[in-house]
Amino acid sequence: MAEDGRESRLPDLSALRIDPQARLKARRGKRTGLIVAVVAAIAVLGVSALALKNRKVTVEVAAARAAIQGKGAVVLNASGYVTPRRRATVAAKITGRVQELLVEEGMHVEAGQVLARLDDSDAKSRVASARTNQEVAFAAIAELEVNLTDANRTLYRTEKLFREGVSSQQDFDHAQAEADALKARIALTKEQVRYAKAQLEVALRDLDNCTVRSPFKGIVVSKDAQIGEMVSPVSAGGGFTRTGIATIVDMNSLEIEVDVNESYIAKVSTGQKVEATLDAYPDWQIPCTVRTVIPTADRQKATIKVRIAFDALDPRILPDMGVKVSFLNSEETSKNTGAHTLIPRQAVRDVDGKQVAFQFKEGKLTMRPVKLGQTRGNEIEVLEGIAAGDQVVVNGPEKLRDRQRAEVKR
Repeated sequence: MAEDGRESRLPDLSALRIDPQARLKARRGKRTGLIVAVVAAIAVLGVSALALKNRKVTVEVAAARAAIQGKGAVVLNASGYVTPRRRATVAAKITGRVQELLVEEGMHVEAGQVLARLDDSDAKSRVASARTNQEVAFAAIAELEVNLTDANRTLYRTEKLFREGVSSQQDFDHAQAEADALKARIALTKEQVRYAKAQLEVALRDLDNCTVRSPFKGIVVSKDAQIGEMVSPVSAGGGFTRTGIATIVDMNSLEIEVDVNESYIAKVSTGQKVEATLDAYPDWQIPCTVRTVIPTADRQKATIKVRIAFDALDPRILPDMGVKVSFLNSEETSKNTGAHTLIPRQAVRDVDGKQVAFQFKEGKLTMRPVKLGQTRGNEIEVLEGIAAGDQVVVNGPEKLRDRQRAEVKR
């Protein structure tokens, strides 16, 4: 009975079994949550990709230009600066204080135009003194000529009396000496007059040197002195004295000066055609001609200086501008290369081993495979792929895509 009593007190475990239908519902709930999470992740990625695809990129563009037929192929590239053949720092010929300054930077001046005036009070005093000395010498001559006339009359009478035996030889000799002495004094005074005249000319020249004039027609590029400063043709005063008034450049004498490595100087000759590109205007090709090859080398740099003349000057060309030049071979023309357009070299990109350029049109980029020719300075010939006038990207993000939306940098 005791054993049967223990058995009657054991719990009924059959009530703990899991319902198979509940287990199936739990599994279905987990799968549904996982599917929802995956779909949500895919949706987020899709939206992100769509937003990235539609995002505009900012780019810089340049227009492709037609290649001018008949230009020679580039045989050598070099860089240098625009320099004037005539450039002068105008200085005074004398030491003085600047009293009036009549120029400013950028002013056009004519040959002989007054640039500045120095204090001329001392010079005027010297002119007055020299003029007075000249007048005194002239007056002395007049007095001596009167005395000489009187001495000649005395000599005439003495000579007549001497011949008649009334006057002595001594009296005659004395009268003769008096007349000769006056003649000598008159000759000396005339020389003094010439000397006084020369002194007056020097004083007048010193007075004129107080006015500083332009030696040629040009533009003032630098004002080197101010009113009240001392100027001198030589450095003095421990560096406190100016040696120049203003610097003037003859804009009609502008040319290009480049240093060519002596190893390549054989490719350069006088009269050779050149294409120049100013650093300030990279899209402007300027036709030029080699004016001269300086017949000496720089042993320190192993270069030879070449001067290049502009075929036509332009107000945009300024002294000391940086410039890059391409020496052309007139025997090989662009007709032979088949070039149709020229684009900046930075417009060409390498995409999957292919040379391409991105064309910008109506707010979208189009990837255009290009066939390239020779390099011309900062530009490169395009044989196929880009037409003249097309806008091509020259600067922008490293990775661009076909049909990508874009806007031009302002």
